[in-house]
Parts: sequence; C-alpha cells; structure tokens
Amino acid sequence: MKIAISSKTESLSGEIDSRFGRCPYFAIYDSDTQSTDFVVNKAADATDGAGPAAVGQLAAAGINEIVSGDFGMKIKDLCSQLNIQLTIIKENLTIKEITDNFKSK
Repeated sequence: MKIAISSKTESLSGEIDSRFGRCPYFAIYDSDTQSTDFVVNKAADATDGAGPAAVGQLAAAGINEIVSGDFGMKIKDLCSQLNIQLTIIKENLTIKEITDNFKSK
C-alpha cells in the first residue's frame, strides 16, 4: 500500500503540512517495503485547482491513501471516486512519527 503524506520538507524529521494542495512535498510511504521517498508537489504553485491537480499526481503514482491536515470538499469527492482513502491529522507530527504509526499497524 502506498500512502502520501503532505510534508513541509524533504525530511523524515519534517512536519506534516496542513495544506494538502499547497504543500511543497509529499512523503510517499510504501507499507510493503517500509520505505519513504519524497516527491515535489507539482501543483503547489498552481494559480487555482491545486488540490485536484495534486490528487491527479498522486493517483498516477498509485497512491492508496493520503494523509494531511485538511481536505476540501472537491478533494473528498474526487478521492472517493478514485478509491483513495483520506486521513486527517490535526497534530503537528513529524513524517517519521506518522510512518512509524503505519508500521505498527
């Protein structure tokens, strides 16, 4: 399973970014290999439609779940159609803390 986490930095010690469509990076955690890679959010600087564009980028990468601080209604509907699960985390956790949580499941 591949999980995308909105991230402020390209580091496991960086924190989750509450802005899904505008976050600068996505941490991609692969639960099969327990590895994490970082990719640039190509939609972060879009003038409009950043959220749907980010979903498109992640769907093309085979993401099964997205973790962020919040999602708009368009994102919820779009991800529902694409069978991508959404998880909201309101705490300022690091990427490592979040991935460690997935490892323990």
